[in-house]
Amino acid sequence: MTERVFASTALFSWYDQHGRDLPWRRRWPELAPAYHVWLSEIMLQQTVVTTVIPYFLDFIRRWPRIEDLACAPLDDVLAAWAGLGYYARARNLHKAAKFVADEWGGEFPQTSDELRTLAGVGPYTAGAISAIAFGQRSVVVDGNIERVMARFFGVSTPLPAAKTEIGRHYAAIMPDKRPSDFPQALMDFANAVCTPKGANCQSCPFADRCAAFAAGTVEAFPVKPAKKAKETRRGIAFVARSHSGEAFLIRRQDSGMLGGMLAFPSTGWATRGEIFDSEAALTAAPFPAAWRRLDTSVQHVFTHFAVEMEVAVADIDPKADVAGLTIPGDWRSVRPADLPSLMRKVWKAAQTAM
Repeated sequence: MTERVFASTALFSWYDQHGRDLPWRRRWPELAPAYHVWLSEIMLQQTVVTTVIPYFLDFIRRWPRIEDLACAPLDDVLAAWAGLGYYARARNLHKAAKFVADEWGGEFPQTSDELRTLAGVGPYTAGAISAIAFGQRSVVVDGNIERVMARFFGVSTPLPAAKTEIGRHYAAIMPDKRPSDFPQALMDFANAVCTPKGANCQSCPFADRCAAFAAGTVEAFPVKPAKKAKETRRGIAFVARSHSGEAFLIRRQDSGMLGGMLAFPSTGWATRGEIFDSEAALTAAPFPAAWRRLDTSVQHVFTHFAVEMEVAVADIDPKADVAGLTIPGDWRSVRPADLPSLMRKVWKAAQTAM
């Protein structure tokens, strides 16, 4: 398809010397367990390797087999996921584990089409599992591989429209040998050499055939659409604590932001276009109390928007006296590790004022 010849032998030579040792990896001809590959790939969606490693190790310690994960209470899985973000991934993880355990007898499907029937598994993840866990020749293109392909072949079409073209280039250069190592080698090469900024082209074994290097425009690829300014949403969180040290927590709805996670009651921030009225904010409290609004707010950034969260606190005792409750919730001892990052910040701010 292309006149540019990508030397996979040079890539494998580089990988054998410089590739990362990661807890979910094996080197060809050995194949990593599909459970480990799937778990790591779901965790790595929108999350960097260094953050994922301790979560991955904790998950396989708690639930060594996919059947163990399938039998685990969803609340336990969500608590173990807390801090990784994108909590729909955890719910899909649990749903997919139950599906594999129940419908596939605990054995993962092997083809990309079959893998895509699992909750939370899209084209990239399906290709990664089929290649890395089962040694199949599958197209595996993540953001790192997109960068290598776009630069080497000089793909000028902006993302995301360029994904189809990049996928065709990948399929054209995909070798028959070491099919599980090929995508992993490309990922590591992109991470270490063909980096977004300051690419080390002088040590790149493909520089003499790279279109972007020849044009002197390496950092111009991949071509990305103009960035939109992130919106800032405002809201308020309510932290009520009993004299025994417990706090009032809710379980957020499965759909939407922080879906299914433990959280403090809040309003005004989770839905696009929702209007937050600071003056009227205390009327959204989960029950009447002597709420005190803190002078400082909590700042948090999600992928597509930022949050400026006011915090209101109240000391309640005894908890049985709470009347006029507007939402279901429970009084619990607060374990910050069980809370999503935004709510950890809310709790930390509240602690300074209580």
